[in-house]
Amino acid sequence: MRITNKIMRNNAAYNINQNKILQDKLTNQMTNQSKIARPSDDPVVAIRALRLRSNVTTITQYNEKNAEDAKQWLTVTADAMKTTDDVLTDLYKQATSAPNKFESAEELRIYLTQMKEDTAEFYSCANVDYAGRFVFSGYRTDLPVTFTEEDMKEMKDHPVSYNINEEFGYQDVSRISYTNYEKLRDGLVGAGAPVTPGDVNTVNSYEQKVTNDTLYRFRISYNNLDSFEGGQLTIQLPDMPDNEYIKIQSTGGTVTTSIVDRKGNAIASPVTTTIPQVMEFTDQEQAYKAVADGTTCTGIAFVPSSGELVFSKDFYDKNFSEEMFQDTAANLGKAKTFRVNYDKSEWKNGDINPVHYFNCIETLRTTGPDVPAANAEYRRTAYNTQTSEGRNQEIYYDVGYNQQILVNTRADEIFTHDVQRDMDDFDHFLKQLDDIEALRSDLETKQAAWPEDSREYKDYAKRLEGVDKAWTYVRENIQTKFENQITKYQKYMDDARVPMTENATRGSRLELIKTRLTNQQATYKELQQDNEGIDITEVAVELTSADLTYNAALMATGKIMQTNLMNYI
Repeated sequence: MRITNKIMRNNAAYNINQNKILQDKLTNQMTNQSKIARPSDDPVVAIRALRLRSNVTTITQYNEKNAEDAKQWLTVTADAMKTTDDVLTDLYKQATSAPNKFESAEELRIYLTQMKEDTAEFYSCANVDYAGRFVFSGYRTDLPVTFTEEDMKEMKDHPVSYNINEEFGYQDVSRISYTNYEKLRDGLVGAGAPVTPGDVNTVNSYEQKVTNDTLYRFRISYNNLDSFEGGQLTIQLPDMPDNEYIKIQSTGGTVTTSIVDRKGNAIASPVTTTIPQVMEFTDQEQAYKAVADGTTCTGIAFVPSSGELVFSKDFYDKNFSEEMFQDTAANLGKAKTFRVNYDKSEWKNGDINPVHYFNCIETLRTTGPDVPAANAEYRRTAYNTQTSEGRNQEIYYDVGYNQQILVNTRADEIFTHDVQRDMDDFDHFLKQLDDIEALRSDLETKQAAWPEDSREYKDYAKRLEGVDKAWTYVRENIQTKFENQITKYQKYMDDARVPMTENATRGSRLELIKTRLTNQQATYKELQQDNEGIDITEVAVELTSADLTYNAALMATGKIMQTNLMNYI
């Protein structure tokens, strides 16, 4: 076969081009640091690369984004709970040392001021947020746990009220001590003598008229509730059928009661036949006095201002025995709990939003203040209508293949209403001390206007003895309150440390998960590098060799192509 110049030229061009293709491939590998530029370069490497890249991307998402976000959420939550624990510890220390630190209302007021500041800080921790999401608000991460100043400004134009359902157990019944010293004011007129002082040695024994009674109550989670004048209050005793409630309404001062179902509809033939007396009192002291005297109020005294349902020991023994709250055969079909439904439309900065705690209905006025009340429009929203709805607002992060971690802690696990309500009790005692000290000062001033041997002077002396007795009673009640508060604050700390421990445990688990993810991420990246990556030294040598071969081929081909057939003829 005759080899012509054309054949030699074509073969040379083809071989040079193949060498150039190899050189281009090696150059691309050096540039991209990858073995292949397209799947056809090496289908096996390409398939493995797709799988490994998917694994690396997924693990990177879990490790560097999801797990890191979860870690920050848990850290913010842990810091907030640490602050709440420090606040409760401080309150505990103050309750321990307080009884020996004051001897007057003013000294008690100074001491309670610090406790109130700590209480305010306790609830402010509930509004801690992470990246604009409130960490203790369950699914409602856009809604703070307590009302803020911004909420108060908004409520001025768009008032909000809530109809709240609250349940109590046997352990929620608390005892309170009430000191009655109203008899010390009997007959006092202006700055002069008491009216008809009588025989101060026998008739006016004021000291014996000062009493200290033990009352019982259910303390509602809020104070400053709406009156049932023009509205309503619904209660259910533990011994009542589960579907029957006592509805109390007042119109024009006339109180009416009826038996209704869960929806508030009257029941034609209720099982409950005896409806207890329910009276409303605007003043806390009046309610206590009415229950203590045993005749004015023989049932339940409702005090909207203090948020209490107060009753006597006799009523307590008849309606709130521990057996009534137990789940026994005898209580089948009965409520086995004390339920109360009430309205609250007066709110202040720092109050806990009930949507995070209770089955409630929010009524929001959507029209502004310039619209007359008769033409106003409202929006009603129901919250936590199912029993478990408010308790199962758990937020999980995906931190691995089929692996999740719980990151949120609910407000109701830590921020109990009782911390603030305990301070309300202290305010009540402080008010009593202020009143007693003011009464003592008034009596001493009036006594000084009379000679020591006068009947009026002796009458005031007897009254002052009663004042001393009343002051001692109240002082002992405060002492007992502080002693009980030590146990309460200890319980609050114990309750708060349970979610703290759970949060810390989840954080420790997340650290273990992140360590594993980091190791997996490094392993998959190494496998990805081994599959797609190049050996730079080897490729550099091959590239140099291809370059030398290319140049040599050009030189050889150029030299051969200089001769043709005519050179041999």
